[in-house]
Amino acid sequence: MSDTQPARLADKDDKRTFLQKLAEFIHPGPDSTAELIETLADAEDNNIIGAESRYMLEGVIRMAEMSAGDVMVPATRMDLVNIAAVPDELLQTVISTAHSRFPVYDGERDNIIGILLAKDLLKLQSAPEFKIRALLRPAVFVPESKGLNDLLREFRGNRNHLAIVIDEFGRVAGLITIEDVLEQIVGEIEDEFDIAADEGDIFALADRTYRVSGVTPIERVEDAFGVKQVASDLDQEFDTIGGLIAHDMGHVPKRGEHHSRAGLNFLVLQTKGGAVKWFKVSPEMP
Repeated sequence: MSDTQPARLADKDDKRTFLQKLAEFIHPGPDSTAELIETLADAEDNNIIGAESRYMLEGVIRMAEMSAGDVMVPATRMDLVNIAAVPDELLQTVISTAHSRFPVYDGERDNIIGILLAKDLLKLQSAPEFKIRALLRPAVFVPESKGLNDLLREFRGNRNHLAIVIDEFGRVAGLITIEDVLEQIVGEIEDEFDIAADEGDIFALADRTYRVSGVTPIERVEDAFGVKQVASDLDQEFDTIGGLIAHDMGHVPKRGEHHSRAGLNFLVLQTKGGAVKWFKVSPEMP
């Protein structure tokens, strides 16, 4: 008798109607991540959700399978601060990099002793005798295998925005910020310190892809990626990569759309005023 009691309680707690149960029996839910993403695509096609919602939901699903090592900024590209640096040198580093937080090392670059907030340097203006070491916040260390879901939960719980990523040998592998994690859901996040798209530049990202402005000249894209004939003779009327890709696609590109050309994959990260502001570009996989 004791074995049947939990089953009866479970039946009482099940609020689904008979028709709902029958529908789920006939059309079972997705059994894999790929099927779930296909379901979201069908929902968008049926106007149940919008393109933006689908893009973010897919990001949430994929993020569950990613780790800190997948999206971290590698150690070779980290902007670090030496604890022995003089205040003027620190201020110059803050101005040139425009970051708000800096890992601080003592002696060797792997010896991270804390995190320096750029705003804390303002205290040196009123108290020049203040020691930099007293301004440091504790550094948070996480392994490369740390899941992004767990890391985001810790960022929120600890009110921390940056963590140092450690490899299996205990060495500094890179760093990751809460912005890096959130970008897996909402796409590239720009702030007031990002370089304007009008400069038409190309930026390397942590996952070995590149962020390319939509107004970047086609010739510059060819030179940067070592490809030829991104634009054919019939496409000479286009000067920018954004205009060329939009012409190829035959419509105003939407965020999250992909397009391939000349051996490169273009993912639309951001649009503005009917034009692509940023692409995420990577070589096509064979």
